[in-house]
Amino acid sequence: MVLGLHHVTATADDAQADLDFAADTLGLRLVKKTVNFDNHHVYHFYYGNERGAPGTLWTTFPYKGHGVRMGTKGHGQITSTAFSVPAGSLDAWRDRLRARHVSVQDAAERFGDRVLACVDPSGLGIELVEAARDPRAPWAAGGLTAETAIRGLHSITMTLVHPPATIAFMRDFLGFRVLGEALSRTRLAVGGDGPAHLIDILHAPGAPPAMNGLGTVHHVAMAVATADEQLEIRQALVRAGHHVTNVLDRQYFQSIYFREPGGVLFEIATNGPGFVTDEALEDLGRALKLPPWEETNRREIEAGLPQVVHP
Repeated sequence: MVLGLHHVTATADDAQADLDFAADTLGLRLVKKTVNFDNHHVYHFYYGNERGAPGTLWTTFPYKGHGVRMGTKGHGQITSTAFSVPAGSLDAWRDRLRARHVSVQDAAERFGDRVLACVDPSGLGIELVEAARDPRAPWAAGGLTAETAIRGLHSITMTLVHPPATIAFMRDFLGFRVLGEALSRTRLAVGGDGPAHLIDILHAPGAPPAMNGLGTVHHVAMAVATADEQLEIRQALVRAGHHVTNVLDRQYFQSIYFREPGGVLFEIATNGPGFVTDEALEDLGRALKLPPWEETNRREIEAGLPQVVHP
């Protein structure tokens, strides 16, 4: 059974600028500094709450200097990622973002919630949504308080040209249900109806086709409690003729990947074992952590990574 969102992963540009924005401006905790398993000269940053709990995680691959072009936002893609903030905090966030020279604007109210939209240094669409019902404890840092700090992921928006096929797929294989529709937007939910359980589909028949690259979201991951439940979903998808990867060891969770009918890359990730398997809670994000099979290459990997300073 899918429990809700697990994480969202984006292709970023400059590593230091990414770190400064996520950890300093947004106030997220860097809970793991590791490498992209497909390119060990590229960081994989994980940001979240104190423990990096599923549903709070925003992760990035900063690909500057590796010949990756700027991406194109369009259909078949996640075009914005929303974070949950406390009710009444958007005015403070607007001031904070503008003081840091971040482009920001008020978005239309969405399903009764106020929304603030901005663009990060890589060109990624970020939204802050006031959520009255979000009991998660925040990571309050960088001048943020419990009254303002991000609680975790709120939702994502997928831009599609033909939503019905995707909605049916998400209902039949992942257990999502439709919560509501407004302004060419359909809201689906799984495992609950609050923040970190929501995916919005924006119907945009005139949108250009998306192209992956810098400043675009790579995939969204949904959480399951156990490896057995992950396998059940995989088997159901395979039986129905969908291409699904084998189970992959991501060190802090196990993953499978597949595309929904509209082209967006989905991941199903297990909740465990989590980020304290190789670092103490108080030390999360401080050291470069490598998977065991890369430890023999540590010196070469470290020499190939850009130097970054935690804000």
